[in-house]
Formats: sequence, structure tokens, C-alpha cells
Amino acid sequence: MRLLKGIFSKVDNLLTGRRAVDDELFDDLEELLIQADVSLRTTTKLVDDLRQDARRERLSEVEQIRTRLRQRMEQILNGGVSERLSLNPESPSVYLIVGVNGVGKTTTIAKLAHRFRKQGNKVILAAADTFRAAAIDQLEIWAERTGVDLVKHKPGADPTAVIFDSIQAAKSRGADIVIADTAGRLHTRVNLMEELKKMGRVIERELGRPPDEVLLVLDATTGQNAVSQAREFLAAVNVTGIALAKLDGTARGGIVVTIKDELGVPIKLVGVGEGMDDLEDFDACEFVAALFEPASPPSS
Repeated sequence: MRLLKGIFSKVDNLLTGRRAVDDELFDDLEELLIQADVSLRTTTKLVDDLRQDARRERLSEVEQIRTRLRQRMEQILNGGVSERLSLNPESPSVYLIVGVNGVGKTTTIAKLAHRFRKQGNKVILAAADTFRAAAIDQLEIWAERTGVDLVKHKPGADPTAVIFDSIQAAKSRGADIVIADTAGRLHTRVNLMEELKKMGRVIERELGRPPDEVLLVLDATTGQNAVSQAREFLAAVNVTGIALAKLDGTARGGIVVTIKDELGVPIKLVGVGEGMDDLEDFDACEFVAALFEPASPPSS
């Protein structure tokens, strides 16, 4: 996983060397985890567990604490079990993408379409955020860049009609995957819920199953604000997974642990750069290893 360690390197440095395993170490660790965007709740749980391990097993080396912290993080992030996107054997698979404007939703859709197309799949993008003309225009640009089809209606049209037409187009054109952009706002929970329910009913009627994924896109650089956004969407929408955008040098890393610990929703995709290929399946072991691996020496 191509991640930059950022502020998390301070946690790694704290747990390297000959420092004593004492209350001061745990206090410093707690402070650094919070700085690294691990929430207070998750940090308290992690550090309390480490304190208990140290007392119960008489751990005296900071490297032992470092190992236990890695293990605890991996356990929170599904114990290293990777969550993959559901791809239905009966085409087309249908993904609904949700998230507020500005988090990288449209770019994530484009990267996902690009990846599926490179794998040999035929993809259709559905411009179901009909409330913003700019959203339709932006998705049309990305469809052209990635070489995939787009189904759109006029601004203000019924979003569910776009979903219906996209499924019909996928059937007639032999497409494998439909990726639908949905309205990027929580104008009210009730309206959003009803809109998504209506889309789900149409998908189930046409395909005999609910959407294969409802992915919530979050911006990793916004820290605890991303968790707050997620709580709002989870109260309104049956989210099946999270796509975490902008998980690069500007993100602090700990937000990943917080999201999984506090929300319980699997992180399925991570955006690790601005390139079209910079969208990866999330892997817990790989992610934690990237946080704790030694920083590369500067190139000469």
C-alpha cells in the first residue's frame, strides 16, 4: 500500500529503542495517537488494553508494546481479513456511491470505472445526482476520459429514472457494471433515505436483488469530521462499505482505525494518490505494516 507515514511516524519512534515501559510511555502514546487522528474513544481502548497486557504479562520492552499495538490495530481492522467489493456473477453489478460534495466522490467513481475497464469489464456510469448540473457535467468528462458509457438525464430529473435507464442500457449493451453517482448532500435524512430506497426498489425489481454495494466516500484528510459525516449517512442509508479518498501524505492514518472501530463498516477501497491507478483494495495487515515500517532514507 503506497502510504506516507505522516504524523504516525512519531508513534513508531516512541515505541522504538530503550525507553522504559511505564505510565509516562502510555501517556505519551495516548497523546500521539490522538494527534494521528485516532479518536479519543479508540485511543483509550487501545492504550488501556496495552497497559493491562504490560501489567499482566510484565512486558518490559517497548518493542513488545509496539508489537501489541500493531496486533490490536489489525484486530480492529478485521484481523487482516480483506473486504473486497461484491461482484455479482449475474451482470450487471450495480454500485451506488454516496457522500457529501467535495470529498472526492466523483474522482473515486472515475478511478473505480478505470480499474474495472482495465480488468476487461464494460462499465456504465449513471449520473443520478440530477440536482446539480455541475455533477452531471463532471461525470460526463470522467466518462470520456476513462472510455466508459454514461447515462444521464436533464438536471432536476428523477434520479431513480436514471438508475432504471442505466440498468436497461447495461442489459442491452452487455455491460458488466453500473456505477451510480448519487446526490452529494444530506438535505434531510428522510429525503435521502426515501431516494435511496426508491433506487433500491427499482434495482431489485429489475435485477432480482438489492444494489451489490452502497459505498460511502469519505475524505481521510478531514479527520474526525469524516467520522461525523459517516454517522449521518449511516443513520439514513444502508451503507455496505467505505471508500476512503485522499489517504496519502496529507492524511494522518489513524482515522482508518477510528472509522472501523467506531462505525463497524468495512473499509473496502482507499485512494492513495491523484493518478487514475491510485485506488486500491484495503488490506488491514498491509495498512498497519505501512504505518509502522521504518521511514525510507532520503535519496541522495
